[in-house]
Amino acid sequence: MRDIDGAPDPVDARLAARLTELRAEHGWSLEELAERTGVSRSTLSRAERAETSPTASLLNRLCAVYGRTMSRLLSEVEAEPALLVRAAEQPLWEDRSAGFVRRSVSPPHAGLRGELVEGRLTAGADIAYDRPPVPGLEQHIWVLDGALEVTAQDVGHRLGTGDCLRMRVWGPTRFRCAGPEDARYALAVVLP
Repeated sequence: MRDIDGAPDPVDARLAARLTELRAEHGWSLEELAERTGVSRSTLSRAERAETSPTASLLNRLCAVYGRTMSRLLSEVEAEPALLVRAAEQPLWEDRSAGFVRRSVSPPHAGLRGELVEGRLTAGADIAYDRPPVPGLEQHIWVLDGALEVTAQDVGHRLGTGDCLRMRVWGPTRFRCAGPEDARYALAVVLP
């Protein structure tokens, strides 16, 4: 996202800088990163220059090659996480094109393996991830409002309000809100 003056959103700018740092830490060229992620060199370059706000799918692919959860990557562009995170201070990230809003309720913290995320999908939103950011990642998905369809290991699950799905993620996953109302869910993520 860009502001009225055309400057990148501050979070997008910090995210772009962190993505550039991660690639440099691994000693990869843009071409090498493109081969590892299956994302075009030009898309990666635009994301690293904050010319575009990365999509959830792009961030997931990058997290997979860097061995991070999305929350961990996003927390790295925020200030040092506090033990108590007030509602007004919980970082939000939005993929408007996908109809997805992600609130990092309990961001990752050094020494802790779990984190808590609130996800919101608009009616009709459909997000597919081709791989987990960390193989064997443990996830608990608790639907707070609406209905959510989750596919993992080629098995589909329809979750209604109050339902909880527990799983370890090894391959592709898909989150879909068929509607007619938006879906809001809590996602507990635990590193293996």
